[in-house]
Amino acid sequence: MRALVVVGLLGVLALAFVVTAIIRDTQGKAGTAEGCPEGWPLADVTLHEPKDVKINVFNATDEGGRAGTVADDFRNRKFQVKKVGNDPKEIDDVAVLRYGPKGVGSAHLLQAYFLNNAEPGYDPKRTDDVVDVVLGNGFQQLATTTEVNQSLGDIGAPRAPKGSCPSPVAK
Repeated sequence: MRALVVVGLLGVLALAFVVTAIIRDTQGKAGTAEGCPEGWPLADVTLHEPKDVKINVFNATDEGGRAGTVADDFRNRKFQVKKVGNDPKEIDDVAVLRYGPKGVGSAHLLQAYFLNNAEPGYDPKRTDDVVDVVLGNGFQQLATTTEVNQSLGDIGAPRAPKGSCPSPVAK
């Protein structure tokens, strides 16, 4: 009987400790816009549908016309293609995704179309929500729908880049 009372008392003390810790938690707003240091950009970490993603497609390969072909592939997958053209500097990577804080979630989705092989090109000073897709010499083709879904499962949810905070979710 005495052991049962001791265990019950320990349970009540543990519950009181947990409640006190939660109430006094000073890091409760860490990782949110409210706890963001002044001057840090707010990153849109929403994983958008392709129809809500705006992109520019640029060719940085030695193969002419590649941006137009890939832009058509993205249009067929319901992306909003804004600009198509050539990038001044040739790259050997599969692709580079250039984006700012408003394009974090969109770039995350696009990363899956390159099976997580695109180089991120995050620029905290960029103010638009468009992602530049720069195709490199290592690019062969966009991933299939099944591959995109598997890749998204592998890379997980979008996260705010270093030096930024996740923006509040719009309700």
